[in-house]
Amino acid sequence: MSVVTRFAPSPTGFLHIGGARTALFNWLYARHTGGKYLLRIEDTDRKRSTPEAIDAILGGLDWLGLTPDEAPVYQFSRRDRHVEVVEELLKRGQAYRCYCTPEELAEMREKAKAEKRSTRYDGTWRDRDPADAPVGIDPVIRFRAPQDGETVIQDAVQGTVTVANSEMDDLIMLRADGTPTYMLSVVVDDHDMGITHAIRGDDHLTNAFRQTQIFQAMGWDAPVYAHIPLIHGPDGAKLSKRHGALGVEAYRDMGYLPEAVLNYLCRLGWSHGDDEFFSMEDAVSWFDIADINKGASR
Repeated sequence: MSVVTRFAPSPTGFLHIGGARTALFNWLYARHTGGKYLLRIEDTDRKRSTPEAIDAILGGLDWLGLTPDEAPVYQFSRRDRHVEVVEELLKRGQAYRCYCTPEELAEMREKAKAEKRSTRYDGTWRDRDPADAPVGIDPVIRFRAPQDGETVIQDAVQGTVTVANSEMDDLIMLRADGTPTYMLSVVVDDHDMGITHAIRGDDHLTNAFRQTQIFQAMGWDAPVYAHIPLIHGPDGAKLSKRHGALGVEAYRDMGYLPEAVLNYLCRLGWSHGDDEFFSMEDAVSWFDIADINKGASR
């Protein structure tokens, strides 16, 4: 099996060092295994995605030498394909139409809070007769998640991670306006792009359970997941654009060499013995997912 990795940023701001490190680890693993490293711009959030952010991401990757092996894939442009998969899941009985109004969902949550129950969607329309559908309401389409058993992920960094299926609700795959959600789009794109290894931040670990269930419902192989620890600031908080993380272009403008930035990023969560300074050729030779630390970097 030829390895195919991907870096999949959302273009809502610049490329900060956390994203750059994720791109680097995907690039390193692809190079180490003789595979391919791809880029997917996850621009389904049309309100927050901007052309300026896309330019900043592409420019930052280019400056670091992490240019993808193929032209970038833009997620929003594939929405027709995403809808096609939802329709297939409907045919298989793995999805259903939900006609709950925002007011009904809010009432459902408030009642659950009052009764000290989970505020997850309670499956109101999961088994109802479609003939009961109210007139004039555009439904969302929800995934019919398994209710029994467990979903297990053999994560290349975190090890075996398990969740009880009873803890998962029926996520929305298609909004009432007909647009696909992020969770569904990621699964379809990873499958169609032939992604074999998804190396990403461990803030996506809970997403992996939901995505694995969709992969299984479609009869597709899920990629090997490798959820890497996030980079934290000196105060222990997750480093992010909102936390004050600098964009890659800021380091460029301050005169840092891309090789120095890459060397620094490599050492945030991965190491090779006591080696502190090394070339990217050495890093490619040495890098392995199994050597990534589980703990957060600062």
